Amino acid sequence: MLEVTQLTKTYGHGPSAVHAVGNLSFRVEPGEFVCIVGQSGCGKTTLLKCLCGLIPATSGTAVLQGRVIDRPPDKLALVFQEYSRSLLPWMTVRGNITLPLRSKGIDSTRRDELAEQALTAVGLVGSFDRYPWQLSGGMQQRVAIARALAYQPEILLMDEPFASVDAQTRADLEDLVLRVRDEFDVTVLFVTHDIDEAIYLSDRVIVLTPPPTRVREVVDVDLPRPRDQIATKGLPAFTRLRAHVFELIKRPADSAGDELSEQHTT
Repeated sequence: MLEVTQLTKTYGHGPSAVHAVGNLSFRVEPGEFVCIVGQSGCGKTTLLKCLCGLIPATSGTAVLQGRVIDRPPDKLALVFQEYSRSLLPWMTVRGNITLPLRSKGIDSTRRDELAEQALTAVGLVGSFDRYPWQLSGGMQQRVAIARALAYQPEILLMDEPFASVDAQTRADLEDLVLRVRDEFDVTVLFVTHDIDEAIYLSDRVIVLTPPPTRVREVVDVDLPRPRDQIATKGLPAFTRLRAHVFELIKRPADSAGDELSEQHTT
């Protein structure tokens, strides 16, 4: 589905240049749920912006279904962390969800049908004519997810989408994303700071080094599905994976034995 090869991103030139992404290579297969974790400032959000075609990479390539990403791909949707900024407050829920569909040339009747299907999937039936400011934070993020789903993407990129909600809402949204991922048969690349969240959601976790950023290790998450907030997180394998990923994140970039290359661990 997605192949990233030696991708780098540098802001500026000379001694003051900021190397946001050092050198990243990884793959995401169709239907996978892949999480990316790493220390703050390691370039996770910059990476997503490159993969969305919002900013150009300095070098290297990102290829989506055989096509180099040099502009926002039609088959990709992005859910931001700041739902309050990504939703237009003067538009209703209907308007926010259907806005991106206009660029695809979809007629108004079909736009409403897709929006209703997506709202049903995220549990917000009946919220069509409400405004974002009339909804709770968790409900606003559900609208943002519904907007992405209505766009009918084949791959969904999510940039710490649950960081601004309370713990219970976060757990509910995690389960929601797993459910709609199966229902809509969409591939997910998910950036998070939360190690528990990464392990709970994913098939694989890509652990990044501190800058200059590389892939330190790709950790396979072989936990049974469907996942459950209590049963899954109570498994000894979950605890082992959490400790392993935590150790990888905390390890210095130049630590002994760190080959700064893609490895796989189960």
